[in-house]
Amino acid sequence: MKFAVIGGDMRQAKLAELLAADGHSVSTFAIDKIRLEGSVTQKTLIREAADDAGCVIMPLPVTSREGMLNSPLSGGLHTTREILSVLRPEQILCAGRIDAATRELADSMGIQLIDYLEREELAVANAVAAAEGAIQLIMEETPITICHSRCLVIGFGRIGKILCHRLRGLGAFVTATARSYADLAWIKAYGYDAEETGNIDASLAKYDVVINTVPARVLGENRLSILKRGCLCLDLASKPGGMDFSAASKLGVKAVWALSLPGEVAPVTSGAIIRDTIYNILKEKGIAL
Repeated sequence: MKFAVIGGDMRQAKLAELLAADGHSVSTFAIDKIRLEGSVTQKTLIREAADDAGCVIMPLPVTSREGMLNSPLSGGLHTTREILSVLRPEQILCAGRIDAATRELADSMGIQLIDYLEREELAVANAVAAAEGAIQLIMEETPITICHSRCLVIGFGRIGKILCHRLRGLGAFVTATARSYADLAWIKAYGYDAEETGNIDASLAKYDVVINTVPARVLGENRLSILKRGCLCLDLASKPGGMDFSAASKLGVKAVWALSLPGEVAPVTSGAIIRDTIYNILKEKGIAL
């Protein structure tokens, strides 16, 4: 099959190489700062890359800011309109974390966008890479071992669940938060300490590491001021994030916003996760690979 891989970080670059290694014909656009291995063809024009592709794969997230293609490996700037304008309705177009403006634009052009991040198999596998990346950052950014440290994980979604499991496996004392009574029950069932996300102020001062996974402001200036000296705050949430970084800087809190961790710490695995998910989508559409 002919694939076009458009924009993105090292995940997309490795995705292109993996697709080519599987025997597919692969062209790329807006991945020009690095040289790709194998039989991948790097194009300088979007039309040349996408014209005869049966499947076009855009990045995760699809935009870096409204209207702009997420393309950190490109020497130029590209708009989503530029990309979508050369595509045909019959082509299969996949992208990750599609924002409302991009989806509206695609709809106006009669193009169907499939969000591969909404696939559960990708979200779970991606959470594993994100959790491992978070642990790497904790080891790099703190002067203590994870073993015997007190860690607070805010949010008990996919990443929160896996991260709690990994941290406890390394000997940490783990507390997890959630809003729903069902999730709080699961936290206790797994053997972690449980707190309601809205009621963590009284215990914040005891933690060595605070990791947020909730994409909403849960760590404002008041809560950040409670943290003990030397506490590391790690925000894994997608934009707009869950932490007031301006307040953290003013208060001297060590805070890291770790966006797109899977692509940073495990691009080959992350590329393989996207590839496998795309294959699943194609198989469900009856397309033999």
